[in-house]
Amino acid sequence: MSQSIHHQMFSHTIWRHCEQNYSVNPEFYIHLQDSYQVNINILLLAQYLDQQHYVLTQQHWETLTSVVDKWEANVLQPYRRLRRITKVYLASDEYQNMLDVELIMERKSQNMLLQKLNLLDGETVNSDDSGSSNIQHYLSLFGLDETIMLELIPQGVIRS
Repeated sequence: MSQSIHHQMFSHTIWRHCEQNYSVNPEFYIHLQDSYQVNINILLLAQYLDQQHYVLTQQHWETLTSVVDKWEANVLQPYRRLRRITKVYLASDEYQNMLDVELIMERKSQNMLLQKLNLLDGETVNSDDSGSSNIQHYLSLFGLDETIMLELIPQGVIRS
Protein backbone atom coordinates (compact mmCIF):
# COMPACT_ATOMS: atom_id res chain seq x y z
CA MET A 1 0.00 0.00 0.00
CA SER A 2 1.27 3.48 -0.79
CA GLN A 3 2.70 5.56 2.01
CA SER A 4 3.06 9.02 0.52
CA ILE A 5 3.64 11.10 -2.55
CA HIS A 6 6.52 13.47 -2.06
CA HIS A 7 9.45 15.26 -3.57
CA GLN A 8 12.83 13.72 -2.82
CA MET A 9 16.23 15.13 -3.71
CA PHE A 10 18.85 12.74 -5.06
CA SER A 11 22.59 13.39 -5.35
CA HIS A 12 25.21 12.25 -7.85
CA THR A 13 25.99 9.30 -5.55
CA ILE A 14 22.93 7.64 -7.03
CA TRP A 15 25.06 6.72 -10.05
CA ARG A 16 27.56 4.78 -7.91
CA HIS A 17 24.73 2.49 -6.85
CA CYS A 18 23.64 2.20 -10.47
CA GLU A 19 27.17 1.30 -11.54
CA GLN A 20 27.23 -1.49 -8.94
CA ASN A 21 24.08 -2.96 -10.52
CA TYR A 22 25.63 -2.58 -13.97
CA SER A 23 28.80 -4.41 -12.91
CA VAL A 24 26.78 -7.56 -12.13
CA ASN A 25 26.21 -8.24 -15.83
CA PRO A 26 27.33 -5.48 -18.25
CA GLU A 27 26.72 -7.69 -21.29
CA PHE A 28 23.04 -7.96 -20.38
CA TYR A 29 22.59 -4.19 -20.26
CA ILE A 30 24.46 -3.71 -23.52
CA HIS A 31 22.27 -6.39 -25.10
CA LEU A 32 19.12 -4.50 -24.05
CA GLN A 33 20.64 -1.27 -25.35
CA ASP A 34 21.62 -2.74 -28.71
CA SER A 35 18.56 -4.95 -29.24
CA TYR A 36 15.77 -2.73 -27.91
CA GLN A 37 17.32 0.76 -27.71
CA VAL A 38 16.86 0.71 -23.93
CA ASN A 39 18.83 3.52 -22.27
CA ILE A 40 21.12 1.82 -19.77
CA ASN A 41 21.33 4.85 -17.47
CA ILE A 42 17.56 5.14 -17.28
CA LEU A 43 17.12 1.42 -16.68
CA LEU A 44 19.74 1.49 -13.92
CA LEU A 45 17.96 4.49 -12.40
CA ALA A 46 14.68 2.56 -12.46
CA GLN A 47 16.36 -0.36 -10.68
CA TYR A 48 17.83 1.92 -8.04
CA LEU A 49 14.53 3.67 -7.37
CA ASP A 50 12.79 0.29 -7.07
CA GLN A 51 15.40 -0.73 -4.50
CA GLN A 52 14.59 2.48 -2.60
CA HIS A 53 10.82 1.78 -2.86
CA TYR A 54 10.38 5.12 -4.60
CA VAL A 55 8.05 4.79 -7.59
CA LEU A 56 7.58 7.22 -10.46
CA THR A 57 4.65 7.19 -12.84
CA GLN A 58 4.69 6.01 -16.43
CA GLN A 59 4.51 9.67 -17.49
CA HIS A 60 7.59 10.46 -15.37
CA TRP A 61 9.55 7.76 -17.23
CA GLU A 62 8.44 9.19 -20.55
CA THR A 63 9.62 12.61 -19.34
CA LEU A 64 13.00 11.27 -18.20
CA THR A 65 13.45 9.53 -21.53
CA SER A 66 12.68 12.71 -23.45
CA VAL A 67 15.23 14.68 -21.39
CA VAL A 68 18.17 12.83 -22.93
CA ASP A 69 16.69 11.74 -26.27
CA LYS A 70 18.07 14.57 -28.40
CA TRP A 71 21.52 14.56 -26.75
CA GLU A 72 21.86 10.82 -27.08
CA ALA A 73 20.47 10.59 -30.62
CA ASN A 74 22.62 13.43 -31.97
CA VAL A 75 25.84 13.03 -30.00
CA LEU A 76 26.25 9.97 -27.80
CA GLN A 77 24.85 7.24 -30.03
CA PRO A 78 26.71 8.34 -33.18
CA TYR A 79 29.91 8.55 -31.16
CA ARG A 80 29.30 5.06 -29.74
CA ARG A 81 28.79 3.69 -33.26
CA LEU A 82 32.00 5.37 -34.43
CA ARG A 83 33.90 3.95 -31.45
CA ARG A 84 32.68 0.45 -32.21
CA ILE A 85 33.55 0.75 -35.91
CA THR A 86 37.06 2.07 -35.27
CA LYS A 87 37.94 -0.45 -32.56
CA VAL A 88 39.70 -2.78 -35.01
CA TYR A 89 41.77 0.11 -36.41
CA LEU A 90 43.00 1.61 -33.15
CA ALA A 91 45.73 0.77 -30.71
CA SER A 92 44.42 -0.19 -27.29
CA ASP A 93 45.37 3.16 -25.72
CA GLU A 94 43.63 5.05 -28.54
CA TYR A 95 40.53 2.93 -28.10
CA GLN A 96 40.63 3.53 -24.35
CA ASN A 97 40.72 7.26 -25.03
CA MET A 98 37.54 6.89 -27.05
CA LEU A 99 35.93 4.95 -24.21
CA ASP A 100 36.92 7.72 -21.81
CA VAL A 101 35.25 10.35 -24.01
CA GLU A 102 32.13 8.20 -24.22
CA LEU A 103 32.09 7.97 -20.44
CA ILE A 104 32.19 11.78 -20.24
CA MET A 105 29.15 11.85 -22.52
CA GLU A 106 27.39 9.24 -20.37
CA ARG A 107 28.05 11.40 -17.30
CA LYS A 108 26.41 14.34 -19.08
CA SER A 109 23.34 12.18 -19.69
CA GLN A 110 23.34 11.18 -16.03
CA ASN A 111 23.50 14.83 -14.96
CA MET A 112 20.57 15.68 -17.21
CA LEU A 113 18.55 12.79 -15.77
CA LEU A 114 19.40 13.70 -12.19
CA GLN A 115 18.36 17.32 -12.67
CA LYS A 116 14.98 16.24 -14.05
CA LEU A 117 14.52 13.49 -11.43
CA ASN A 118 14.93 16.07 -8.68
CA LEU A 119 11.97 18.01 -10.11
CA LEU A 120 9.60 15.02 -10.06
CA ASP A 121 7.31 13.89 -7.26
CA GLY A 122 7.49 10.18 -6.59
CA GLU A 123 5.61 7.82 -4.36
CA THR A 124 7.15 5.93 -1.46
CA VAL A 125 5.70 2.42 -1.23
CA ASN A 126 5.96 -0.38 1.31
CA SER A 127 8.66 -2.92 0.57
CA ASP A 128 6.02 -5.67 0.36
CA ASP A 129 3.91 -3.73 -2.16
CA SER A 130 3.74 -5.82 -5.33
CA GLY A 131 2.26 -3.01 -7.43
CA SER A 132 3.83 -1.33 -10.38
CA SER A 133 7.57 -0.86 -10.51
CA ASN A 134 9.85 1.66 -12.14
CA ILE A 135 11.47 -1.10 -14.18
CA GLN A 136 8.06 -2.12 -15.52
CA HIS A 137 7.08 1.48 -16.29
CA TYR A 138 10.32 2.11 -18.18
CA LEU A 139 10.54 -1.19 -20.07
CA SER A 140 6.91 -0.89 -21.17
CA LEU A 141 8.00 2.08 -23.30
CA PHE A 142 9.79 -0.53 -25.45
CA GLY A 143 7.06 -3.16 -25.39
CA LEU A 144 9.02 -5.16 -22.81
CA ASP A 145 8.19 -6.20 -19.28
CA GLU A 146 10.34 -6.78 -16.25
CA THR A 147 10.44 -10.56 -16.75
CA ILE A 148 13.30 -9.93 -19.16
CA MET A 149 15.27 -8.72 -16.14
CA LEU A 150 14.51 -11.84 -14.12
CA GLU A 151 15.88 -14.09 -16.85
CA LEU A 152 19.34 -12.57 -16.86
CA ILE A 153 19.99 -10.84 -13.55
CA PRO A 154 19.85 -12.31 -10.06
CA GLN A 155 16.65 -11.12 -8.39
CA GLY A 156 18.59 -9.58 -5.50
CA VAL A 157 19.91 -6.92 -7.86
CA ILE A 158 16.45 -5.83 -8.95
CA ARG A 159 14.82 -5.38 -5.55
CA SER A 160 16.29 -5.59 -2.11
